[in-house]
Amino acid sequence: MTIDIGSPLLLLGRGADPASERGVACPGDLPPASDPALVERAHAAKAALGDRLFVLGHHYQRDEVIQFADVTGDSFKLAQEAAARPQAPYIVFCGVHFMAESADILTGADQRVVLPDLAAGCSMADMATYEQVEECWEALEDAGIADDVVPITYMNSSADIKAFVGRHGGTVCTSSNARRALEWAFSKGSKVLFLPDQHLGRNTAVLEMGLSLDDCVVYNPHRPDGGLGRDELRDATMILWRGHCSVHGRFSKESVDDVRARIPGVNVLVHPECRHEVVMEADHIGSTEYIIRMLDEAPAGSAWAVGTELNLVKRLADRHLDKTVVFLDKAVCFCSTMNRIDLPHLVWSLESLVRGKVVNQITVDEETAYYARAALDQMLALP
Repeated sequence: MTIDIGSPLLLLGRGADPASERGVACPGDLPPASDPALVERAHAAKAALGDRLFVLGHHYQRDEVIQFADVTGDSFKLAQEAAARPQAPYIVFCGVHFMAESADILTGADQRVVLPDLAAGCSMADMATYEQVEECWEALEDAGIADDVVPITYMNSSADIKAFVGRHGGTVCTSSNARRALEWAFSKGSKVLFLPDQHLGRNTAVLEMGLSLDDCVVYNPHRPDGGLGRDELRDATMILWRGHCSVHGRFSKESVDDVRARIPGVNVLVHPECRHEVVMEADHIGSTEYIIRMLDEAPAGSAWAVGTELNLVKRLADRHLDKTVVFLDKAVCFCSTMNRIDLPHLVWSLESLVRGKVVNQITVDEETAYYARAALDQMLALP
């Protein structure tokens, strides 16, 4: 056996492989992370850009980044906020790739959406590609049920997947309006293809729509025909894509049991992207905005174990010192791709804009944007 050693290993932070994934190196020099003037430089760049700049910060961002956000929120709220600022030619989205795509779709043609690090992706969104979903739809056609299926995609999906759903008369949903999306879909057809997060689809269908686990099947894109027979597809009401969030998917029933043993009387509050057995053990289940609201309104002295991304949990704990707020799992787990947006990347992107250079612009092609917008508009039209 021979081993090709023609391509030398690159030490972290030194050099870049042009054949590797996009975004691993910036087309310019990043300020060093140890630069004590980074905060001052970010403030100066924002001041120089003035009203021409609008910075969006997702709840899962680092504190060092979120301090410079003009608006904070979940992915769809931020895209809407960007669309509501047509006077700002530069939208800097401190989030991940699919979020910036949605902002580009909803903003004007003269606005530029910038993602400080192009490698800030989403593992869940990457679990469903356009080609895979096309193959799934062909399997539904072969089973003779495609006409009965209404596709729904979670906001945490690529523009390509949103466009696919738009082409097939479906809609987008968020974690807070998933039930309304399912109610609408079942008024149009007898089955739903839910992309790409199986847990949100299952939890909403079972806990809020009254369906059973037996009404749900999981389509695995890495197996022929999704690993499902035609009869299984025909008998199913919910066809769930085999995707998940790497952060929320790590919580387990053992996590809940452990925190209840350690903190008597604790309230377990989790996101619906968590596994079904976790939400069944929780006291409260809801979207990111719901989680924030619950803790804001909770009485002093109460104790909370929160099953969502750690940056947000830490921020909420710091904000509510009169309450006990802990991460649901003993092992810490940030969203690794969201954390790629750091202060050096933000400063680099802002200072580039000050010099008149738009870097890391996110653009969605016209046809994809048209059909993705149709799916997003259908979501906005939900009762």
